Amino acid sequence: MAMIDEPLYPIAILIDELKNEDIQLRLNSIRRLSTIARALGEERTRKELIPFLSENNDDDDEVLLAMAEELGIFIPYVGGVEYAHVLLPPLETLCTVEETCVRDKAVESLCRIGAQMKENYLVDWFVPLVKRLAAGEWFTARVSSCGLFHIAYPSAPDQLKAELRSIYGQLCQDDMPMVRRAAASNLGKFAATVEQSYLKMEILSIFDDLTQDDQDSVRLLAVESCAALGKLLEPLDCVAHILPVIVNFSQDKSWRVRYMVANQLYELCEAVGPEPTRVDLVPAYVRLLRDNEAEVRIAAAGKVTKFCRILGPQLPIQHILPCVKELSSDSSQHVRSALASVIMGMAPVLGKDATIEQLLPIFLSLLKDEFPDVRLNIISKLDQVNQVIGIDLLSQSLLPAIVELAEDRHWRVRLAIIEYIPLLASQLGVGFFDDKLGTLCMQWLEDKVFSIRDAAANNLKRLAEEFGPEWAMQHIIPQVLDKISNPHYLYRMTILQAISLLAPVLGVDITCQKLLPVVIASSKDRVPNIKFNVAKVLQSLVPILDQSVVENTIRPCLIELSEDPDVDVRYFANQALQACDQVMMSS
Repeated sequence: MAMIDEPLYPIAILIDELKNEDIQLRLNSIRRLSTIARALGEERTRKELIPFLSENNDDDDEVLLAMAEELGIFIPYVGGVEYAHVLLPPLETLCTVEETCVRDKAVESLCRIGAQMKENYLVDWFVPLVKRLAAGEWFTARVSSCGLFHIAYPSAPDQLKAELRSIYGQLCQDDMPMVRRAAASNLGKFAATVEQSYLKMEILSIFDDLTQDDQDSVRLLAVESCAALGKLLEPLDCVAHILPVIVNFSQDKSWRVRYMVANQLYELCEAVGPEPTRVDLVPAYVRLLRDNEAEVRIAAAGKVTKFCRILGPQLPIQHILPCVKELSSDSSQHVRSALASVIMGMAPVLGKDATIEQLLPIFLSLLKDEFPDVRLNIISKLDQVNQVIGIDLLSQSLLPAIVELAEDRHWRVRLAIIEYIPLLASQLGVGFFDDKLGTLCMQWLEDKVFSIRDAAANNLKRLAEEFGPEWAMQHIIPQVLDKISNPHYLYRMTILQAISLLAPVLGVDITCQKLLPVVIASSKDRVPNIKFNVAKVLQSLVPILDQSVVENTIRPCLIELSEDPDVDVRYFANQALQACDQVMMSS
C-alpha cells in the first residue's frame, strides 16, 4: 500500500504547504518544485502539478515571483522541448498580476522557454498567448505582451507577422501610458527581428509616434530606441530618420528626456556615424553641457571624454573645452565631481600641448575644489595625465596641490590621498617619491585619527613591496623605529602595527636584526594596550621566523607577558604561546 501512495505524497505535501498561512512554508514549497517534479515524473508533472500551479491564486508577490522564476527552468521536468507549451498557461496568468517584478520575471521566463521551442509550437502556442495578452482587458497583460513580440515574430508565417506588427503599432498608441512605455522600451528588441523593408515602412512610423508622445516617460524610453534602431538602419536612413529625433530630444521641454539623451549620446553617435556627429551632434552636446538642469549637466559631463574620442583633437578644443571650463566652476558640486571623474581621460585625446595649456589649469582648480569627492576623482586618474605631459611637469604643477590635500582638515580626504600614495609612487618613481612624499608618509603615522594611522601603516607595507626591502631598510625603517619612543601610547601602537605589516615584506634577516628587538623592548611598556599588542605582533612573527629565534627570543618574552597582572595581556600572550606550540608541532 505504501508503494502505491508514495508518488502521491509529494504533491499532497505541496498542496498543503501552498495553502499554509505561513509565507515561508509556501515559498519553500515553490523553491522545491523541481524536486517534487522529479518525484512525480514527467507525465504526472504535466497532468497534475502544472494545472495545479495554473489554478494557484496565491496573493503574496514573493511566492508568485519565486514561481515565475522556477517555471522558466522547468522544461526538463515536463518532458523536454516537445512539451514546453504546457508551462505557458501558469506564466500567462502571472503576466497579468499587478506587481511589476512578478510580471517582469514571468516575461523573462516566457522568453527563455520561447527561445527553446520549435517553430511550429511557437506558432501554435506562443503566438496566440502573445495575442491574448496584447488584447487583455487589464493594462498589466498588455504591458507584459510588449516584451514577448521579439520571440514570437521570427517563427510566424507572413500573414501572422503582419498581424503582430499591426498589434504592436496599436500597443504604441494604447490609452494607458504604462503600455506605451513598455512598447517604447521593447521597440529596439522587436525591430531587430523585423525584416528590413518593414523596418522603414512600419517600425519607423511607430517610432515617430512614440517620439511625439505627450508623456515624457514615453519619450525618454524612445531615446533608448534611437541607438538600437540606428544600428539596424543604413547610414543614410539613420541620418534621415534618427538624427533629427536626437537633435529635437536634446532640446525637449522635459529635463528627463534631455538627461536620457546626455546619458545615451555616445551610443547615439556610434549609430549615426562620425560626420553627422561633427555637424549636428556637437551643437546638441554643447547645449546639454550648458543645460539649466544640474542632472542633465552631470550626465553630459560624465560622457565628455568618450565624446571627445569620437571627434579627434581639434573639435573638442574649439567647442567642448570652453564648456568644460565653465563646468569646472559649476554651482553644483555633483556636476564638478562627474567632470573630475572623466576629465583626465581627455589628456590623451587632446595631446601634450593642449593638455598643458588648456587642461592643467582646470585640473588645478578641481584639485582645490572645496568638495572632497571632486579632489579625489582627480587624484585617482593622475596616471592618464602623466602619460601625456611627463613627470616633471606633473610634479611642478600638481604636486603642491596633492601635498596640500595630504594635510587637509577633512580626515577622509587625507585617507584617500594615503590610499593613492602607492599608485603615485609607482607612477612617479622612487627618486621623486623620496624627495616629495616620503616625509608625508611618516607624518601620517602620528595623525590624530586612527583610520589615518592605520592606513599609513598599510601604506608603508605597500611602498616596501613597490620599492623593495633595501629601499625600505634605508628610507622607512630608521624613521619608523625612532617613533616607538613617542610619549603617546596610541602612536606607539601604530608603530607596532607597522612592524607586523612590514616584517613579511622585509624578510627574516631584517626582521631579526632591526624589528624584533624593538618589539621585545616594547613588552616592558607600562601601558597594558601596548603589551597585549606586542603579544599579537609576536604571534604574527612566529610563522616567518626561524624556530630557534621563536624558542630563544619570542617564547621567553611571551611567558613573561602571560604572567602579567592585566587580564587582556595574559589572554593574548597565551594565544601567541599556543601559536608557537602549533608551529613547533607542525614542524
